[in-house]
Parts: sequence; structure tokens; C-alpha cells
Amino acid sequence: MRLSAPRIEPVDLDRLDADQRAALEPFLASDGGRVGGGRILNIFRTLAHAPKALTAFLGWGNYILSRRSALSPRDRELVILRTGYNCRSGYEWTQHKRIGLDSGLTADEIERIKGGPDADGWSAIDRAMLRATDELTTDHFVSDASWTALAPLGDKGRMDLVMTVGQYTQVSMMLNSFGIQVEDGWDVDPDLKA
Repeated sequence: MRLSAPRIEPVDLDRLDADQRAALEPFLASDGGRVGGGRILNIFRTLAHAPKALTAFLGWGNYILSRRSALSPRDRELVILRTGYNCRSGYEWTQHKRIGLDSGLTADEIERIKGGPDADGWSAIDRAMLRATDELTTDHFVSDASWTALAPLGDKGRMDLVMTVGQYTQVSMMLNSFGIQVEDGWDVDPDLKA
């Protein structure tokens, strides 16, 4: 966590204006649409201050997290967690650690993500995805060597990897800069505390 308090407070769900209500409708409509155990997460309640942006953000984010992406859920979460870690986003790491475990990553693998592509135990494709993520979050470019190593993903898989890292770099920038705090009861990894 970069900040210990929000710079922008989440909206009060009892005081939504019409645009905010419309943007949050996917979460308000049914418990099935709510993430985080039946509550609207702080990220969405904060982004609701810009309701039209939130609506667009949700559309793109839904693609990244869907089966339309060529990345498997496990591979997607590997990349998202490395992006969040590289961006020092305690909120992102905390949220996607849970999702990663549900998507096939082990607790050991999630801890190993912190060590990056050179940590022991990664398969060749895991190593390539982690290395490409590091390149994208530092140089904003996938090197020729990494692009070649990502060939098993195919062209669409490589595109989806770049778009996923881009999406979650943006998410991390918002979380960090707006000071969005983790939900009550969530524990931030000690390596990512303020």
C-alpha cells in the first residue's frame, strides 16, 4: 500500500446520484454481480466518482477477466500478480492473490511470483510470461527474445498478455494514486505495506 488513507473516499452507497447508480448497477442488481462476498469493493466505489469512466473500465476489464482472453485463468493471474507486485500495489496483490488461488496457482507459486522469472521452479512458459511482464512494467516493450519465448501462447495469447499487463498497470496506478484501501478484514502482504 502506497498510502495509509484514501485520497478519494469511496462513494456512500446511500447517497448515489443517478449516474453513479447506473455505473454501479451491475453490482447492485444481484448478489451474483457483486465481487468480494456480496459487497461493492472500494475500487468500484471510488471509481464511481467518475461514473462514465467506471462503466468503460468495467467493459474492458470484463474482457481481460473473461474466457474471451486466450490466457488461461492461471496464466492471467500469474501475469496480474506480477504486474501488481512490480507496481507495488498492495490492493491489487491482495485481491488477486485470492483469485489466483481459485484459478489454479498454488500458495507457493504466488509467493514465488515475488522473485520473478529467475526464481527456481517455473516452467519455461511461466518464466517467459513473468519476464515479459517485467519488461512491460519497466521498459513498456517486450524484447524479441521474450516475444519468441511466448510463442506457445500464439499471437492472440501474446496480445492478451500485453493487454492484461497494460490493464493491471493502469489499475495499479489508480489504486496507488487514489489511495484505495483494502476491504475491512483483508490483510496486505507485509512486502507491500505502506
